[in-house]
Amino acid sequence: MRIEKTRLDGVVIVTPRRFGDSRGFFSESWSRRAMEEAGLGFDWVQDNHSLSSQAGTVRGLHFQAPPHAQDKLVRCGKGRLFDVAVDVRRGSPTYGQWVGVELSFENGKQLLVPKGFLHGFATREPDTEIIYKCSDYYAPECDGAVRFDSPGLDIDWGLGDTAPVLSDKDRDAPLFAEFDSPFTYGDAQ
Repeated sequence: MRIEKTRLDGVVIVTPRRFGDSRGFFSESWSRRAMEEAGLGFDWVQDNHSLSSQAGTVRGLHFQAPPHAQDKLVRCGKGRLFDVAVDVRRGSPTYGQWVGVELSFENGKQLLVPKGFLHGFATREPDTEIIYKCSDYYAPECDGAVRFDSPGLDIDWGLGDTAPVLSDKDRDAPLFAEFDSPFTYGDAQ
């Protein structure tokens, strides 16, 4: 398993090895031992799987606040997407900065999005599947969102002239300038 640091402390790209032959390939998409050896031990409690039928679907920017904040390990099961993490830990030297990576079935990359970061993605192909592990259970009372196209974040989603496909929740989410982050840099969430 290859672990690549990003410019945001805690956000890493995980690329599992694939072993292929004429039948296809085999890969360990997650290994507790490999992650702990890399200093990335997490206790995953829930797996989520979603399908976006249209290219240009944007989901996010989402978070789950303490006491049910979530670490996420995100991968693409089918298709292709642009996955984004935004640092929202008050007092962080990279507060408001984002990192994005293309995840696809072909490249096998995964993005580890720790607590204290907003998470979102834009699909690049129809029928794109996203699969991710979470370190806490979904808690609707802790669920929140920030508008994906907030001024100041200036995330390049790569949509070009394509109008994004959004849920009502994502369309009506508050702007980043209105967001009062429940996360603090250095706190154990």
